[in-house]
Amino acid sequence: MDTEVVSERLDVGSDALRESTALLSATEREQAGRLAFARDRRRFIVARARLRQLLATRLGVRPAAIELTSGPYGKPMLAPRFRATELRFNVSHSADLAVYAFARGREIGVDVEAIRPIPDADKISARFFSAGEAAAYAALDAGSRPIAFVNCWTRKEAFLKALGGGLNYPLDRIEVSLAPDAPATIVRVAGTPGDACGWRLGSFTPARGFVGAVVVEQSLQ
Repeated sequence: MDTEVVSERLDVGSDALRESTALLSATEREQAGRLAFARDRRRFIVARARLRQLLATRLGVRPAAIELTSGPYGKPMLAPRFRATELRFNVSHSADLAVYAFARGREIGVDVEAIRPIPDADKISARFFSAGEAAAYAALDAGSRPIAFVNCWTRKEAFLKALGGGLNYPLDRIEVSLAPDAPATIVRVAGTPGDACGWRLGSFTPARGFVGAVVVEQSLQ
């Protein structure tokens, strides 16, 4: 397996929700219980249960046997006893859609967002996009900007999640393509051209009205 991306709906019925809840650890059930809204509890429960099932299939164990931990900045990962498998994964969700990305021996990050108008998109792009991205965004017509904004945001977010350092890495040091008709590419990372940065970017449509991006390490650093 090089990389693999799986999409799942989180809007399930009551029976599936009960089955999902039964797969969670006590800590995960406590986490779900602390969420104020039933919609958010359902999404958390179903997303986490499905993650356990997907990992279990790839590791040849029961979903209940999966042990998860996190890196210094919160990136989820398998507990030490599974590290020898070299299975890396990442998760993202937007509304009732979750996406899961898997790779062996390579760091990976994934992000998904619903395409929608962002009231402050122009201000956000000017503040957080690189100069090249901001110029490309400003040159687009109004109808193309919502998808271009989401393209840029998901691609940057997937890269940050692959790095595992969260927003500690400045957003404007990563430059990606964003135009709706342009291939998904990393233009540069800091002063390094994208084709020499050691990471590969892909874009995908997990469901109608959504945009996804996945970034995977090309070789171990």
